[in-house]
Amino acid sequence: MENFFFKLSIMLVPALMAITCHEVSHGFVADRFGDKTARMMGRLTLNPLKHLDIFGTLMVFIVGIGWAKPVPVNFNNLRRPKRDMIWVAGAGPVTNFTLATLSALAMRGIVSYAGEMARGSFQQMFLEPIILMLAFSVYINLLLCIFNLIPLPPLDGGRVAVGMLPYRQSEALSRIEPYGMIIIILLVFFTPTFDYLILPVLSAAIRLLAGADSMLVFGVVNRLLMR
Repeated sequence: MENFFFKLSIMLVPALMAITCHEVSHGFVADRFGDKTARMMGRLTLNPLKHLDIFGTLMVFIVGIGWAKPVPVNFNNLRRPKRDMIWVAGAGPVTNFTLATLSALAMRGIVSYAGEMARGSFQQMFLEPIILMLAFSVYINLLLCIFNLIPLPPLDGGRVAVGMLPYRQSEALSRIEPYGMIIIILLVFFTPTFDYLILPVLSAAIRLLAGADSMLVFGVVNRLLMR
């Protein structure tokens, strides 16, 4: 039970921020390109309660990745649906990469600052949970970014591909959407796709952003997601 509350205190805020900002960014860009659906439904807000999916949030603590309720977007309302779909879909991964970058910069700065303090000092104990949250924020945002770039609809990468491909190919790819999540679940949980494709890219991205403190991120993630 103590371990659960420790995980909750470190993971909850970064996870909610990552999935909430991801969804809001879709609605915000769609709103700018002519679709007001998210605004009319009150979903252009950073209040996580408006976007919370209980099961998706629990999955963060179980497997290290989760989701929120998708912000509704009516692509037919966009001024140029095929082109604008690229920007709307791409907004989510771009937002997560931006959050990961900001978290990594803040983490590296605080780690450097905390290293100059006396071991066991009040300031160091105060900064430790903040460092852990920032380290997890780097991980969860990069994972959401990379995972959502898989080029299969309904993931963002699939919708970007639908918008970029010539009409015939995009039409064929879009037909996969009703079965897309089943295919993705089978690939990720029943094949080595995560270990051989997603994990190497994720590890490289963490090393790129966290630099010398990348081992801190790996250590925090292993500690939090350890069964």
